[in-house]
Amino acid sequence: MPTPPHDLDRRRFPRVDAAIFVRPVSVLARAVPWRAHDVSLVGLCTYSDEHYRVGARLELELQLEGLGQAVVLAEVVWIQATPAGAAARYDVGLRFVDANELDMALIRRALAAQDGLRESPAGEG
Repeated sequence: MPTPPHDLDRRRFPRVDAAIFVRPVSVLARAVPWRAHDVSLVGLCTYSDEHYRVGARLELELQLEGLGQAVVLAEVVWIQATPAGAAARYDVGLRFVDANELDMALIRRALAAQDGLRESPAGEG
């Protein structure tokens, strides 16, 4: 059985299980956001009941506990069906492709607060 994409340890940036909730920015988006897991400065994993194609781009609202909200443009890099009875139908890996400096600064602060990571200078995320 091949190793799932999220189990591969070839990441350049540390990952944490931060208190970040994610939902697509859209009139049709579900009101209840999913909790992100495996979050870094360059992307995150989250759950979804929607199936997205690899390469699809989604505008996401990240609710950062105690810090407010950030908006990022993310690309689906992998999607995997979850087992029957899981909280959602899919586990989705997303890579950030665009965000303004203020939103990236909030994400850096949320990650640093969660895991004690040193905040990196602007532009490294």
